[in-house]
Amino acid sequence: MAQEFSYEIVEEIAVLSENQKGWRKELNLVSWNGRPPKFDLRDWSAGHEKMGKGITLTNEEFEALSNAIKSM
Repeated sequence: MAQEFSYEIVEEIAVLSENQKGWRKELNLVSWNGRPPKFDLRDWSAGHEKMGKGITLTNEEFEALSNAIKSM
């Protein structure tokens, strides 16, 4: 049995790509189940009705990733 969950896209930060079916890989700030928002990277359908698998990052994890990218 699938468990219910809720989400709210608090801030749309960037669209990284879009495929031919209109799904977009996006970086957003998302609040899951009413919790404080986290950085979220995943594929979204048009209108954000459906989502693909993705990852969420805390502020600290996002900062570490950002620093790693900058040092490349």
